[in-house]
Amino acid sequence: MSTIFTKIINGELPGRFVYRSDDVVAFLTIEPLAYGHTLVVPVAEVDRWTDLDPALWARVNEVAQHIGRAIVKAFDAPRAGYIIAGFDVPHAHIHVFPTSAMRDYDFANALGMNETDPELMDAAAAKIRANLDQALS
Repeated sequence: MSTIFTKIINGELPGRFVYRSDDVVAFLTIEPLAYGHTLVVPVAEVDRWTDLDPALWARVNEVAQHIGRAIVKAFDAPRAGYIIAGFDVPHAHIHVFPTSAMRDYDFANALGMNETDPELMDAAAAKIRANLDQALS
């Protein structure tokens, strides 16, 4: 059975993509800690990040680093947060989001899917895409 991320990657469900390659994608989460909260996901459907091929794990982190730089620029954030959780969806992924304090890491404070403003979500995705390093392309 495909994960929800695989369905998003395959276009079966909508996603606000900010990056896509043959092996790694990045799209906004539907329940963000902040506008711009992006998931960096290997295309390969592997549950635990510790089970990913080391070269693919390195590639996922390379993309996450570029996304983090774009987020810092796009949202004038002091830092890009980075979290590996992996309990909600059995498909390895990294959360990258704009942050200014440790309290921003609390998933209890995430916006619900029905609490986000679609226009602000679209604008956040556009800002990240506009600030992505050319080297990543």
